[in-house]
Amino acid sequence: AIINGIGLGFANRVRRGPIGVVGASGTGTQAITVDVHNLGSGISHAIGTGGRDLKSDVGAITAHQALEYLKADEETKVIVLVSKPPSLDVATKLLAAAQDSDKPVVVSFIGFPPPAEKLGNLHFARTLSEAAVLAVELTNKAEDKKKARSSGKGYLRGLFSGGTLAYEALLSLQAVLSPIYSNVPFTKEQEMEDPLTSVAHTIIDLGEDIFTVGRLHPMMDNDLRIRRLRQEAEDQETGLILLDIVLGEGSHTDPASELAPVITEIKSEHSDLEVVALVVGTDEDPQDTDAQIEQLTKAGATIFRNTTEAAIYISDYFAIAETEGHPSVSADGFTGQFAAINVGLASFYESLAEQAAQTVHVDWKPPASGNQELADILAKMKG
Repeated sequence: AIINGIGLGFANRVRRGPIGVVGASGTGTQAITVDVHNLGSGISHAIGTGGRDLKSDVGAITAHQALEYLKADEETKVIVLVSKPPSLDVATKLLAAAQDSDKPVVVSFIGFPPPAEKLGNLHFARTLSEAAVLAVELTNKAEDKKKARSSGKGYLRGLFSGGTLAYEALLSLQAVLSPIYSNVPFTKEQEMEDPLTSVAHTIIDLGEDIFTVGRLHPMMDNDLRIRRLRQEAEDQETGLILLDIVLGEGSHTDPASELAPVITEIKSEHSDLEVVALVVGTDEDPQDTDAQIEQLTKAGATIFRNTTEAAIYISDYFAIAETEGHPSVSADGFTGQFAAINVGLASFYESLAEQAAQTVHVDWKPPASGNQELADILAKMKG
C-alpha cells in the first residue's frame, strides 16, 4: 500500500499525483504504480486490500471502503481497480459501486473478461501496463458529466432473435448486473431452470431449439416474441425489456409493423416500463431501416444500433452503488500525520523510518505450528 506517499510493506517509491488505486493484488498494484510513475504521473493513495478480498467469502469489504474513500477524495481524479481473478458476483457489485462516481475508473481484473472497452465511466484494461496508460491518459481528459440516474427499478429482460447478439449482451452485462440468467449461459450459475419463465436479470435467445421446434425462426416470425413481450410486461419485477430487430434478406419484411403496436400497448399499461430496441440494418436493406426505427421510436422504444451502446445505457440505468453493509472510512487516517505500528518484520519498520514516517516496532514471531512435538520442544526451551 501507499498512503500519503508512504509505502507500507511491499511498495515502490513513487511521486504523488492524481491516480488512486484499490489493489486486491500486491504485485499488480506495484506494477501499475511503477508504470504510472514512469509515465510521468503519480499516485494519491494505493490502498491494498489483500489478495482474497474479491472472493465470495469475503465480499470485497475493504475494496468497497477504499473505493468510497477515493470517490470522495479531492486529490484523486482517476481510480484504478486491480485484482487477482475475482469472483464474478463480487466483481459485479464492486463495478456497480464504481459506476456511481463522477470519476473515471480503470478496471484491471486478471482473468475477468472485459465486457467492452468502456461502459459509462468504467474503462477496462487487458493488462496491468494498459491500466496504467489508461489511467494517465484519463487524468488529462474531461469525462462527460454523468446524467441523472434513472430509477433502475426491477430487472432486465432481454428477448433476442439473434443468438450471437444474446451472447454479446450477456458478456457485456454480466459485469454489472447480478444475478443474471440465460438459456445460453457462460457459467453454470447463469443457467436458467426454465427458459419459459424469466427470473431476476434474464437474457433469452428465442432462436434456441426449445422455442423453434415446429415454428419459424423469430427473425422471420414475431408471434413468439410478441407473446413473451406481453408476458414480461405483466411481471411486476420487469423494469426494462431489451429486444433486437435484425433486418436484411430473409428476415421479416416489416417487423416494426407488428412489434411497435405491442410496445405502445405495454407502455400505455405500464408507464414506468422501459423498452430498448437494438436495430441491426443498413440503408439498403429491403425493410427500410429508417422507417423501422421511426415506427419503434414513436411506440416509445429507445433505439441503439449496436450491442455496446445498448449495454452502456442499460448498465447505467440499473447501476446502484453497492455500499450497504460496508462501514465508511474516516478521512483522518489519510489526511492527518501518518503513523504506523509495525508488528513482526523489522525490515518493514526500517523502511517506514527511512521514509520519515512516525512508527513503532513490535518484535513478534508467530508460534510454531503443524508439528506438535517440535512446538512442545520450543515451548520448553522458552521456559
